[in-house]
Amino acid sequence: FPGEVTVDGDHLIVNGDRIRVFAERDPSKLPWSELGVDVVHESTGFFASKEKASAHLAAGARKVIISAPGGKDVDATIVYGVNHDVLKASDTVISNASCTTNCLAPLVKPLHDAIGVVNGLMTTIHAYTNDQVLTDVYHSDLRRARAAPQSMIPTKTGAASAVGLVLPELNGKLDGYAMRVPIINVSVVDLNFVAARSTSVEEVDAILREAAAGDLKGVLAVNDEPLVSIDFNHNPHSSMYEASLTKVSEGTLVKVCSWYDNEWGFSNRMLDTTIALINAG
Repeated sequence: FPGEVTVDGDHLIVNGDRIRVFAERDPSKLPWSELGVDVVHESTGFFASKEKASAHLAAGARKVIISAPGGKDVDATIVYGVNHDVLKASDTVISNASCTTNCLAPLVKPLHDAIGVVNGLMTTIHAYTNDQVLTDVYHSDLRRARAAPQSMIPTKTGAASAVGLVLPELNGKLDGYAMRVPIINVSVVDLNFVAARSTSVEEVDAILREAAAGDLKGVLAVNDEPLVSIDFNHNPHSSMYEASLTKVSEGTLVKVCSWYDNEWGFSNRMLDTTIALINAG
């Protein structure tokens, strides 16, 4: 980190900015009203529904953004760049979806708009996460009970089906799974879909390049270099389309891949969504 971080009592000081630090299990007891907090980022993983996250509202915050897929009761699930324009002043608790949905949705939207997505299956080759373990121990998911640095571990993900929450016209048309691999950060989405009409590698490539330079600039990027996962570490985009891996079979079966820093890219979108939520009223 290119800066200075120190501690002074109950304050974390980052480059001269004083940030209060709390140790409180009950969000309703946090002094958000006293501090004049507008938006809380609920990133503990323990309050991922509107019912639970509303404890922050009771404490005086105006809005809450959950940094994970939210429960069915959240006011909206947002993927910035894809559907942040649906935010309303009345929204109080929203979800920023998952890092994988934030990679997939900006990839799918321009393709669906241009050539149509009939249905599709996604695999995310995903860095291991803090829900996994470093040695073989107990876990409710027996595969996640295995040592993360030692194996490729298949597991479920709702990231593909969650695209239907931000693009309703694709609800029920996408599914997939995750393959957790022994790297600490950066993941890649591998999407296979049936197009509504015949297309080509060249057309798919042109569609995504146009989107990355236009409406999705800053969210979707294009990679033309022979890079590997570590090279995308700390990249702020949600989705980095890998142009060299696009395939089209028989005109309508399409494969596209996109990289994402599953930590830093998602964190950048949390900030973008915060500004959009404030601007909504």
